[in-house]
Amino acid sequence: MNELTMTLASRNGTPLYEQIYLYIKENIVSGKFVYHEKLPSTRALAKHLEVSRSTVDLAYEQLLSEGYIESEPYRGYYVAQIEGLYQIREVKKRQIPEVREKEETCRYDFTPNGVDLKSFPHNAWRKLSKEILLDDEVELFRLGDPQGELSFRKVICDYLYQARGVKCDPHQIIVGAGNDYLLMMLCSVIGRNHVIAVENPAYKQAYRLFSSQSYPVEPIEMDRYGMRVDMLRESVADIAYVTPSHQYPTGIVMPMKRRIELLGWANESEKRYIIEDDYDSEFRYKGKPIPALQGSDANGKVIYLGTFSKSIAPAIRMSYMVLPEELATVYHEKCGFISSTVSKVDQLIVQHFIEEGYYERHLNKTRALYKGRHDVLIRALQEMNFDCKIAGEYAGVHLLMSFADHVSESELVRRAENAEVKVYGLSDYCIGENHRSATILLGYANLSEEEIREATAILKGVWTDIPGVKK
Repeated sequence: MNELTMTLASRNGTPLYEQIYLYIKENIVSGKFVYHEKLPSTRALAKHLEVSRSTVDLAYEQLLSEGYIESEPYRGYYVAQIEGLYQIREVKKRQIPEVREKEETCRYDFTPNGVDLKSFPHNAWRKLSKEILLDDEVELFRLGDPQGELSFRKVICDYLYQARGVKCDPHQIIVGAGNDYLLMMLCSVIGRNHVIAVENPAYKQAYRLFSSQSYPVEPIEMDRYGMRVDMLRESVADIAYVTPSHQYPTGIVMPMKRRIELLGWANESEKRYIIEDDYDSEFRYKGKPIPALQGSDANGKVIYLGTFSKSIAPAIRMSYMVLPEELATVYHEKCGFISSTVSKVDQLIVQHFIEEGYYERHLNKTRALYKGRHDVLIRALQEMNFDCKIAGEYAGVHLLMSFADHVSESELVRRAENAEVKVYGLSDYCIGENHRSATILLGYANLSEEEIREATAILKGVWTDIPGVKK
């Protein structure tokens, strides 16, 4: 092959070398240029196309690096054997389904899992990321500590003690990419010979995870203080998963008396444990926060879970687990070889974010923001003059509206959805049949104050004529 017939366009925005590269590649892939067919020399092709030789050199170098052509010393360039590459490409094309974006019709979403991403401290995060990545330390890019970086775990220890009253040492902490990962890690540590009790209504993700790991899971009913310890004792469960600081989804804050009862249940048997999920303890709007259950545990019965996903951003995917001393030893024996699922770079960014005071300032700002939205929502609901009770309003980022027994929860949800407002029924969080009155969850973290006013005005309009709603 002495020349290639192609038309180069100098004004179409694509560099000339790329046009040459694409022309040759397409002909090789299509089979028009066969294996070991000789290509023109760079000098001959440059003269034929009336371009610089460096332009052709760039095109050939790209083809060489991708394996479409081969270079033989003193002989020139030849078409490479690419059948395997071609077959892989075709299989991939056949396997990839067409993905259509789901049409979004909801104008206002009262999701209880929301986080205000507009308040994310982009400038501080960008600054810390740049400073850490400018460091030429080779160690930064080596495989890190399986538990998480020691310096980061020390910072978490200090933070937990000051903010939540958690007592621990760095060797008890495991850093992981989200609570789901840490719970699966915990399953490997404690073994499968357990029955796990969960609150009902429940955080369904934890319920599904334990069930998927083949644990028998027993739902335990709740009263106004949290999980009923009398029913827990009647069950065969030896591990209790609870969210005492702000129960999800009912919003109940477990008082100290019930916490002591729960610890008493755990202390009745050597192999009983409590998993405390402290998922959004940073947000409280009335009174002083009750310290974590783990801080009252004198016998190593509480496994503590926390996360930065709620307080910073969901995409951070960074959580931590504090194991009692006995289980920490088991972890090192059984799972200490498993690499950390959080990159060393991300850990260092969050570490400096806390150490340099950005986290404290961000939390203070976010608390004030959520408090404002919380107050606006409370006022708007009170102005509706509906026959309902508001609960769970002093902590977290969602609250509940409970109506009379004869009000239809599904009708409340349906009418709101038809009006382009997304609300959530408590029934979705119940394991088994729901015997509670119609209850609606309203999250306010990702709605502005104005959006909350607009959305609640819509709800008032569409709910007013539902039997039993109006006073």
